[in-house]
Amino acid sequence: MAYKIILASASPRRKELLEQVGAEFEIIPAVGEEIITDSRPQQAVLGLSAQKAAEVAAKVQGDAIVLGADTVVAFGDKILGKPKDEMDAEQMLSMLSGNTHSVYTGVSIVVKQSGQSRAYSFYEETEVTMYPLSKQQILSYIRTGEPMDKAGSYGIQGRGALFIEKIQGDYNNVVGLPIARVFRTIEEACGLSVMA
Repeated sequence: MAYKIILASASPRRKELLEQVGAEFEIIPAVGEEIITDSRPQQAVLGLSAQKAAEVAAKVQGDAIVLGADTVVAFGDKILGKPKDEMDAEQMLSMLSGNTHSVYTGVSIVVKQSGQSRAYSFYEETEVTMYPLSKQQILSYIRTGEPMDKAGSYGIQGRGALFIEKIQGDYNNVVGLPIARVFRTIEEACGLSVMA
């Protein structure tokens, strides 16, 4: 049985990761307000990804796999979302400079089949260590505009890569989607082979 995969996100990075592995999919972004219901980053991303997947799954007719995801950066117990402005971006990058932080992506997959829905959720954690950054490096990076739509104020797949000393875990998770685990979960849930 062929399923259509629907990405419940307008993220260009998630779109690129799905294209990279040759997935056939369409994009129907969730538009509801994101409501964080838990201060723990693991639970926050699970809740946000579930909200996105459920919203879009409710709109979709027929058999489909709806994929919702949300990524946050956490330093200690503090969740770092997208910066509100350049000053916020500077504060985040100063905090991350020379330290190790975690990137969490929550994934929710809703499988719609024969009028029934099943949901699967998990989160992935990757630890990222940044080199110490000077104030000038931080301000120069902010002037590029790249940090302004990124959780934690940096993009590992862009110029922010210059700041990363090491990562422990899935690189793609930091970009925004732990793609291998997503497709393994879909394979187990639907009995589909990704490489078929």
